[in-house]
Amino acid sequence: MGLLGVMAIVIALDMGLEHWRAINDGVMGGVSSGRMVATQEGLRFEGELSLENNGGFASVRRLVMNDLAGARGVRLELRGDGRSYQFRLRPGNQFDGVAWSAAFTTNGNWQTVELAFDEFQPVFRGRIVPEAGPVSAAEIRQLGFLLADKQPGAFAIDIRSIEFIGD
Repeated sequence: MGLLGVMAIVIALDMGLEHWRAINDGVMGGVSSGRMVATQEGLRFEGELSLENNGGFASVRRLVMNDLAGARGVRLELRGDGRSYQFRLRPGNQFDGVAWSAAFTTNGNWQTVELAFDEFQPVFRGRIVPEAGPVSAAEIRQLGFLLADKQPGAFAIDIRSIEFIGD
């Protein structure tokens, strides 16, 4: 894909876990668990996905204080468990509302995943919202990870870096 550009804004992973917020299907009666923990490599999004009580998602997110106006995409360095995850962006700092989502699949090894903003789809509670339009880099105020692959069980994805790239 080649998103390489002059701009590179690295999101500091060592700012502390208090900046990450878990939002799991318990908000809708489910029993999945997900959390962000610190590791020697960086961070780990881990937990247990459950389909009980109409559940089926676990997520974490944090606020972004950087000016991302020139960004065209994001580069993630991570190692997952072979499952398919979503990287999500949100405007503003509201709890609810439209998020822009791009899916990626992990392979058990360290990998670099590049996601161009034009690959992201606006979604709200699992439904595509085309009228929301494309990602507006200047309005990004939250980022996060979500697992909702309908496969119950333990999950873990190690994150070594999150870097916004562009012009």
